[in-house]
Amino acid sequence: MRARRLLLLALLLAAATPILARQDSTRMLEEVIVRGRQARQEILPVQLLAGEELRRLGAYSVADAVRYFSGVQVKDYGGIGGLKTVNIRGMGSHHVGVFYDGIELGNAQNGAIDLGRFSLDNMEAVTLYNGQKSAILQTAKDRASASAIYMTARRPSFEASKRYNLNLAIKAGSFSTINPSILWEQRASERLSLSISAEYLYTSGKYKFSYARKNGYDTTETRQNGDVRASRAEAAIHGKINRGEWSAKLYYYYSERGYPGASVREEPGKFKHQDRQWDDNRFLQATLRLHPTARYSLAANAKYARDYLHYLSDPRLDVTTMYVNNHYLQQEAYLSLAHLFSISPRLDVSLANDMQYNTLSADLVDFARPDRYQLLSAATLSIEINRLKLQAGILHVLVSDKARGNANTATKHLFSPSIVASLEARPGVTTRAFYKQSSRLPTFNDMYYTFIGNKELQPEHTAQLNAGVTITRRLRGILLDARVDAYLNRVKNKIIAMPTSNQFRWTMINFGRVDIRGVDLSARLLSRLGEIEIAPRVTYSYQRARDLSDPGSQWYGGQIPYIPRHAASLVAGCAYRSWSFNYSFIYTGERYESVANTPENHAQPWYTHDAGISWTTRAGRAAARLTAEVNNLLDQQYEVVRCYPMPGTSIKIKLNISL
Repeated sequence: MRARRLLLLALLLAAATPILARQDSTRMLEEVIVRGRQARQEILPVQLLAGEELRRLGAYSVADAVRYFSGVQVKDYGGIGGLKTVNIRGMGSHHVGVFYDGIELGNAQNGAIDLGRFSLDNMEAVTLYNGQKSAILQTAKDRASASAIYMTARRPSFEASKRYNLNLAIKAGSFSTINPSILWEQRASERLSLSISAEYLYTSGKYKFSYARKNGYDTTETRQNGDVRASRAEAAIHGKINRGEWSAKLYYYYSERGYPGASVREEPGKFKHQDRQWDDNRFLQATLRLHPTARYSLAANAKYARDYLHYLSDPRLDVTTMYVNNHYLQQEAYLSLAHLFSISPRLDVSLANDMQYNTLSADLVDFARPDRYQLLSAATLSIEINRLKLQAGILHVLVSDKARGNANTATKHLFSPSIVASLEARPGVTTRAFYKQSSRLPTFNDMYYTFIGNKELQPEHTAQLNAGVTITRRLRGILLDARVDAYLNRVKNKIIAMPTSNQFRWTMINFGRVDIRGVDLSARLLSRLGEIEIAPRVTYSYQRARDLSDPGSQWYGGQIPYIPRHAASLVAGCAYRSWSFNYSFIYTGERYESVANTPENHAQPWYTHDAGISWTTRAGRAAARLTAEVNNLLDQQYEVVRCYPMPGTSIKIKLNISL
């Protein structure tokens, strides 16, 4: 009942904002588009890929793009169709909040967001924040995660008196990949615009890889059951009202895919996996921003999401598996109100309250069918004294779970303070520091999955300490932006799986503790030599992530799995008239694939080279762009996750037509 009420509030908000727009009769001048990059000074460490730089990467998905951020590890389970989750600064994917157009994407079932499912075709920017956003007017959910990735969809903009934009694109390449997409933007009036986008993706997922039976790569096999058929459709409406703006978005995603599984068999040619998964994801969300006076602003957000998952594993097709045919249905209702009070030009106060309801049903035997109620409240104070900026905040989370067949769990109260400081020591040089605590709730699978879940689990707690400096210099037409951050992260009450008296039956417990110390560096140049524009970007990360869970273990203090000590990336773009060239390089250093840091679990470093070239031509208002890309130029055989081989050299051709 409560979920229905929250959904009703969301629908009323989405329905009421157009009425507000119609009541405003103020006449507006013709819209003028001013293009350029805004120089923003963020208090907290931020990494951004946007506009032309994002498009030149040649990435299929958001997961491919975030690999170029420092401090990020993407767990890739092989190929276009493989699951892709993100770990930032060694704290685990569950501590990463993923936001789409300002509202968080949820997965109460297992807590993981597959970034491989979000295409870049309709994406304007991808941003990564360590800690939280610097903006003071934001939701309480914005402050709840240890780090966050923000995906911003393209917002309609129209040149001169143009009433519509049409963008047609098609990508084709290796592994029988075909990926057409369409984007339509319509200006209904000076204050109202619409956009509709859709795409389809098919890939066979079949690619050659080398397999080491004993020593070295001595066998070549073909990856099987990695096919994907996925469809995405989005419709959005954007409006302006007196002293404010609003928007609403409807999102739909459907896919059927195979999971190729781990390549662990000894006999050549027997890598046969037949697991299948179907996903049906939908959500409706709306936002409203109002600035009634110079001293007060309001932000409202509402969302309803429905996620369906069907997983099938059939031993008649693969004798190594057991029969599983499960169906899951998640639902989420969310409502947020945030207020900003400008006490003076140098003193701001914000208050935010979020309500969220999650439920999960499944056709498993004795499934608990849990419900989760959350109330999040955040208060933030922002002070600016000359060149010194200070922010201090506190987040309170009230959580209550209910599950069938279990006594109601006790209500939990979680408090997470944060403090941020930034000082412009001199023009172009800014130092900063922050301290933040945060918590991540156990997922429904952690607590209630049949025979495994533990309803007594406590939330994981993190503490982050960061200090850094940003240097911005302009010398003889060259713009340099360099950043360095040193950090210390600690995770307590880490949730891990432990065997019980029966090795075939495991359970989840609060046992782990992780200590992470690291350094992130990034530098970006922007230079123009005549008609040639050059824009290289380089990142480097060092992480010492130690497992301190069990002082009695012989592996105490070892590097946690899949976290490399060293990682780096380079992106170099060059544009000349109608031509542009892009080169990218990613390096991931040696790491261990288990908490046991032994030679048997040691993973060799891997690196990839990608390159692409584009040609653009115009005829009146129409423009066409043809791009050719080559990924993994040197055909390196590597694995991001053990026994999940990645593709070798592949090619991709893209044609984009704008009208």
